[in-house]
Amino acid sequence: MDLVDDVAAENQHQLRRLVWSIQSSYGRLNLLVAICDNWKYRDEIIDTYEAELRGKGTRCDRLRLDQRQPSLKQSLQEHIEQEPELTTSPAAVVTILGADDLLGLRLNADKSALEQFLFSLQWTRESLRGFQLPLVLWLTPRIATQLANQAPDFWSWRGGVFEFSQPMAWAFAPERSQTQSQETPNTPAAADPAALQQQIDELLAQDPDSPLIASLYNSLGEAYKSQIRYAEAEVAYRNALQRRENQLGADHIDAASSLNELAVLYRAMGRYGEAEPLYERSLAIYEQQLGADHLDVATSLNNLALLYAAMGRYSEAEPLYERSLAILEQRLGTDHPSVATSLNNLAELYRAMGRYGEAEPLYERSLAIDKRVYGKDHPEVATDLNNLAELYKSMGRDGEAEPLYERSLAIREQQLGADHPAVATSLNNLAGLYESMGRYEEAEPLYLRAFAIFAKALPENHPDSATVANNFRDLVQAALEAGQGDQLSDHPMTQAIVRQLSDQRGDGGGVEE
Repeated sequence: MDLVDDVAAENQHQLRRLVWSIQSSYGRLNLLVAICDNWKYRDEIIDTYEAELRGKGTRCDRLRLDQRQPSLKQSLQEHIEQEPELTTSPAAVVTILGADDLLGLRLNADKSALEQFLFSLQWTRESLRGFQLPLVLWLTPRIATQLANQAPDFWSWRGGVFEFSQPMAWAFAPERSQTQSQETPNTPAAADPAALQQQIDELLAQDPDSPLIASLYNSLGEAYKSQIRYAEAEVAYRNALQRRENQLGADHIDAASSLNELAVLYRAMGRYGEAEPLYERSLAIYEQQLGADHLDVATSLNNLALLYAAMGRYSEAEPLYERSLAILEQRLGTDHPSVATSLNNLAELYRAMGRYGEAEPLYERSLAIDKRVYGKDHPEVATDLNNLAELYKSMGRDGEAEPLYERSLAIREQQLGADHPAVATSLNNLAGLYESMGRYEEAEPLYLRAFAIFAKALPENHPDSATVANNFRDLVQAALEAGQGDQLSDHPMTQAIVRQLSDQRGDGGGVEE
């Protein structure tokens, strides 16, 4: 797994920044914009910082914008009229909610509630001067972008922007090592690159120094990477890195995050020599800024180990995996899903090194954790079953591998749908087992179905489609060489390969009898 930007650690960093910003601005107006993509998690964050601040004597108020008259100034005035002691509190903060509930539809009005809210903010700096206290305005990413575009004056005097993402544990889909046998089943759909570029262009015109631009460039890189448009992804990631280094400094942890993203891309492109110094620099920043036992350090250690493993530098990867695992166990506990992922990665390294006896208990422990956390029918459990089956196959224990592959496939079909790419991965792996066992007739339809799913779900010339196509060609060749061509079907793809192989041999024949 690439523990790309450990979400929990980054959220904790953003929370500490927010608390510090609130505490440093008592008695003066300071607009703090908090951005979150999940309202339940937003409320948890608010509960957390309010509990901490109240413990230190801070008054913490909340107000919700009126959808009928969504004016920030008016809402604050009405709240203070009801709570006049707020103005005399030496330490106080107001959390403002409701912007994400404002309707974007105009209905019978000249402006929608959201448009009224954004319009009311544009020239409110002076009118808000009377509110001498920090304000935490909670927005969704979409509304934050609209605010930056449509109320640039208001946006320009913000005291800070704090971005929170839904924690992995809430909808956990940890990414396993990126081999064909371990592709994550829960990759979310990427955003449209054209739409992201439009947002970037609009924000550059309105507020060229907005910190959101770097995040948008990062999202643009992700979108291009998902489409295998690596050259364009590289440009986007480099833009994000440059802006973060220029705005925050070369040793800022956000710069370290961008270095990591770019290194992940280079690893996917096979440009290992360029990825290595970026991973190393990212790791050094995290260790310097956060300490040797921080979760972001564990992430960087894991990612550098993944690179070394891909380069065949197993002896260098092993201590990094071990240190990453130790940090995760210490900080998160021995039964956390991230620990399961780390166990899986170390097990995969041992499997690649032929140290099967050491790999097996790690795979089994990872599977046990995920079953406890998610239940026996979760897609993550399907991934664990698949990986343990891969180990058994490597050990020649085909009879034990088969039911695990089959169970993994059944879970993915049930939970993700029959045409999901993770189902194609399971089909490919089970077909490979059948092929190694000489069960060509059973392997053929699985390969064909896997190829059809990938061809439909993935961009043209995607590596996974090519992998299945090559595997299927090897199957046909193995069946012919074993004199079992009669087990193959008359599927057009099968017959095309048969003819191609026959032409290469010069016998011009069809399926062997």
